[in-house]
Amino acid sequence: MSEFKELIKSFPKIREYVRDFFVYGFKTRDEFKEKSPRTYDNERRRIESWLSGFVKQDYTEKGKNISLAIDSNLLDTNPLYRVWKTKSFTDNDIMLHFFLFDYLTPDIGKSVENITDGILDNYGVCFDTQTIRRKCATYEKEGLLQREKCGKEVCYKKAQAFPADCLTSALSFYQLATPLGIVGDTILDNMGHSNSLFRIKHSFLVHTLEDEILLTLLEHMHMHYSVLIHMRSAKNSCLLTQKGVPLQIFTSTRTGRRYLCMYIEKSHRFGCFRMDTIKKVEPLAEVANYMERKEALIKNHKLLWGVSFQNGGRTHTNHIKLTLHINDKTEHFIINRLEREGKGGTITKISSNTYVYEKEVFDANEMLPWIRTFTGRIIDLECDNKNLIQRFRHDMEAMYKIYNISGKDEKNDTVL
Repeated sequence: MSEFKELIKSFPKIREYVRDFFVYGFKTRDEFKEKSPRTYDNERRRIESWLSGFVKQDYTEKGKNISLAIDSNLLDTNPLYRVWKTKSFTDNDIMLHFFLFDYLTPDIGKSVENITDGILDNYGVCFDTQTIRRKCATYEKEGLLQREKCGKEVCYKKAQAFPADCLTSALSFYQLATPLGIVGDTILDNMGHSNSLFRIKHSFLVHTLEDEILLTLLEHMHMHYSVLIHMRSAKNSCLLTQKGVPLQIFTSTRTGRRYLCMYIEKSHRFGCFRMDTIKKVEPLAEVANYMERKEALIKNHKLLWGVSFQNGGRTHTNHIKLTLHINDKTEHFIINRLEREGKGGTITKISSNTYVYEKEVFDANEMLPWIRTFTGRIIDLECDNKNLIQRFRHDMEAMYKIYNISGKDEKNDTVL
């Protein structure tokens, strides 16, 4: 039987529920098929306890929906950081934590045996030497303690504190604007400060749920390791695995979604995988030609429109040609927009008020949302991916039917 406790031992367990409530808040209790209804109730109660001011309840024909309503424009920090601060601990864990930092000083290093005896003498509590050794090693790794050699023994002392006044502004910005912002938020908490300077209008708060996976991937990239990633399909929830060489993290400026770009040795090509579908990352082996793979990816950047390296067609890349009607006298801002958003595509004036934009990309399907923003100016659209042309024309015909308009602008001879 799953027992409710507000604190958790494993972050991945709660990650999916927080993400579902935040991103897919329309789900009801019966639509959570992954776990039992009792487990759902326990996770829901935890989230309501941690994020009580942001929980929204709606009632539909299917039942009650729980969702998270968070407006980043009004917040001084990311409320989802609270999820990271709910790790469970034992009585011995919390006692040893305070005993260590009360007993140790920044100036004098002490061996594990001396720490064990000192805690017994000063606080009357006996801890196993190996327990203290593991705790000291963990805190040294996290930067809370410093390790040094005292003759033949290993000694530990408290790490030097940093001056608070020169860091608060930087930390206030860091905890909102960068990956792994939970680090800055935790330091601010420990310093007794809060963010009173910065607000982010469009902040992707849900990124913090992926930061544990992100940190692991960055470590393996730094060490030039190949990895095995375990994923859950976003379409049908099937469990999948993929081997590859992690090279870069892409972030969509439009949706905020993050992707892991890897070189897939088996298929000899690059591929991108949604970070929010990755459940676990396992290191495999060091890659001797890692930098060659990274350089090849950088060379391919100019052919990327989004994150797709394949188009399902017969050719490796797509050539797209977009002919637009642009008034030479009053609409130069459209030319500026093509230059700013066109990602290196060429712009050619072929006649009065008529311009051609051309670009070679891996997958032209990713360009369709951008192309549609020129509706009313498009004279012609050409691409060697015929499926894209059919899809575009089908969408336009559907729009004509909805608005009961003809598919041809006789004045400018435009398609739409």
